Amino acid sequence: MSGQPLISREALTNLTDFLSKRGIADMTDTPSEILYDKPNATLKRYIPGPKRAGLPVLLVPPLGSQAKCFDLRRGCSLAEHLVENGVPTYLIDYGAPTWQDRNLGVEHYINKVVPEAVRRVSEDNNGAAVNVIGWCMGGLISIGVVAVHPELPINALAMVASPFDFSKNPLMRPLQAIGKYTGGAIVGSAIKVMGGSSAKVTELAFKATALPTYLKKPVTLWRKRDDREFLAQIGAVDELMNNMLAYPGRATLQAYQRLAMRNELASGKIQGPNKVVDLSEITIPVMNVAGSSDVIAPPAAVHHVGELLPNSPDVRLPLAPGGHLGVLTGGKAATTTWRYIDEFFADHRP
Repeated sequence: MSGQPLISREALTNLTDFLSKRGIADMTDTPSEILYDKPNATLKRYIPGPKRAGLPVLLVPPLGSQAKCFDLRRGCSLAEHLVENGVPTYLIDYGAPTWQDRNLGVEHYINKVVPEAVRRVSEDNNGAAVNVIGWCMGGLISIGVVAVHPELPINALAMVASPFDFSKNPLMRPLQAIGKYTGGAIVGSAIKVMGGSSAKVTELAFKATALPTYLKKPVTLWRKRDDREFLAQIGAVDELMNNMLAYPGRATLQAYQRLAMRNELASGKIQGPNKVVDLSEITIPVMNVAGSSDVIAPPAAVHHVGELLPNSPDVRLPLAPGGHLGVLTGGKAATTTWRYIDEFFADHRP
């Protein structure tokens, strides 16, 4: 009498496809066209469907990650979701920074790159106000834009996994302890010499925060061998993580010294090159969705922004399932994070 096979034909097909170059995930880009292409700034407009609903949306990625984070794979793409719902959708893509970009600081994106994109999106929609969505540092850049440039036609801001109080992240404590006793000199000097954080360093840093997950990955793949959708998501996440981008040197130094070391953003005020960025001056609706299992931006660090916006007419701080990337584009994002974003923008139509 023959026993049950160790692995089913379906599971064998799944694992074979997962390990092949093609993989399981359909990572075809949502169709788009380029509105302009400049150094460190390419503005893309996703091809709209037959219907149109709501104000245009600008997607703002973080530094260090491909803008692909908003369009991870078919079925788990925020960009695809917005387009299918008739929302005019745009993406600002910084591209891969080079050694020549080492002097670019966060202020370059706050004062030039994102404001220019907002204006162009508004112009492309007959002067309409623009809703903005930023993930991780993309949210921090976006809220900086709102605070520094109140003249811009921004209607509402939705952030996902954007941390505002780094003291509430246990992963930062060893780095902060080293910096306390060295004055930040060792890491700061290394950043200056390298001209920033290389793509490989960025990749390893992200993977290190999920080390237990990576160590258990072979076991997880075997246990989930019959779940083709799960394997597709793992493959898509791997593709993104294996193709992280470098951080420009000045921006890396700012993130290390001012955010990680001195935790300046937690006060709601941070000195910019020409003025103090004061989040209390923001008067538009703001939302920041936290991932329940996010170790890079824990919920407490993300939701701290609620204490910094006394003049915003509506501050929403939802909690959604997923880690740092999963909360934006995981299997449950469509019924949680994306729904929160849809409802938030719908409630604030002019």
